[in-house]
Amino acid sequence: MQIELNDAELVRQIGSGSDREAEAELFRRMAPRIRLYGLRHLRDEHAADDLTQQVLIATLEALRAGRLREPEKLASFVLGTCRMMVLDLRRGAQRKERLLEEFGADLLAPVQPAMPRLDHDRLALCVQNLNERERTVVVMTFYDEQTGADVASFLGVSEANVRVIRHRAIHQLRKCMGVEV
Repeated sequence: MQIELNDAELVRQIGSGSDREAEAELFRRMAPRIRLYGLRHLRDEHAADDLTQQVLIATLEALRAGRLREPEKLASFVLGTCRMMVLDLRRGAQRKERLLEEFGADLLAPVQPAMPRLDHDRLALCVQNLNERERTVVVMTFYDEQTGADVASFLGVSEANVRVIRHRAIHQLRKCMGVEV
């Protein structure tokens, strides 16, 4: 048969550092109270669970270190710890809101990679240097926006041949423009 300890005795046993049962009893007594406080003030089950863990850890550390001067006021100490942690959470949320208001637009703006400036004159010269069939495939594909089947029909070749011609032409254009292949 186990004797129910009052708060002061519980604090003393935890402070001695040797009684894990006393620590478990502290958790059984205080966890529901802390969770209810968290639910009431934070209005979120997960936040209340996190608060419960944080407060119990802080309380246990304080009791092990002997920082509670009046052991009979354990419940008040736990409540005060809850209040301070909720205030810290709210301050952090407010600080986060202010930072988002101030810098949020910069964070949410899409980052456009710097596109290198296209040298149109050089590209025109490179296209002119292609042989006639390659130039026709490139112009019909990218300027006239014709399908591979349309280009093949116009040139009298297969679609696969158009793809090969286009691939080789693009390779030559990249090389001419100085783009790494």
